[in-house]
Amino acid sequence: MEFHEYPDRDMMMLRVAQRIASELGETLRGADRATLSVPGGTTPGPVFDTLSGADLDWSRVAVLLNDERWVPEDNPRSNTALLRRRLLTGRAADATLVPLYARAPRPEDALDALSDGIRPHLPISVLLLGMGADMHTASLFPGADKLAQAMASDAPPLMALRAEAAGEPRITLTLPVLRAALRVHVLITGTEKRAALERARKLPPEQAPIAAMLDYAQVHWAE
Repeated sequence: MEFHEYPDRDMMMLRVAQRIASELGETLRGADRATLSVPGGTTPGPVFDTLSGADLDWSRVAVLLNDERWVPEDNPRSNTALLRRRLLTGRAADATLVPLYARAPRPEDALDALSDGIRPHLPISVLLLGMGADMHTASLFPGADKLAQAMASDAPPLMALRAEAAGEPRITLTLPVLRAALRVHVLITGTEKRAALERARKLPPEQAPIAAMLDYAQVHWAE
């Protein structure tokens, strides 16, 4: 793990956005396309605001979420809707959104089609992850019903998981897809999550799923 501490959140969000833009640009100089995977929630919003204006050939960039709540875009808890408002705007409006939601009663009903949609965009070029105070990342929650399967080396690229802490059913990228990313960043804020990160480093991944990614990651933190 490479740990970066910043004097304040504004500086961190700016620097992380600049780092991601640089890494996407480097990818595009050597390949036809790049894939960026990002978390939902409010924490990365300022990163998205800056990144959306980056001078990149966004028409060659695919964007997908780490995970999604199984709710339609008109639901205020939709991560896809947040992504459209904060990242897929300005210059980045030319990027291709790879969906993690389809209109179906259950995520299991759409898993095959959604998995087929993401496979052409793997491996992920740049992966930005978040972490909860419970040490989950993506929708790999401690205690989730299919956590062991989602973290197994032979896991499919996408799985539906349910956990008490998650609220709605979730669809998530699985651990093999996350670990195969070429560049990995973890974005956290506040003393509670800093303490959770330190706990995670001493726990097995089934208790602290983020621990499964730390050897691969650059972790960015500001109070």
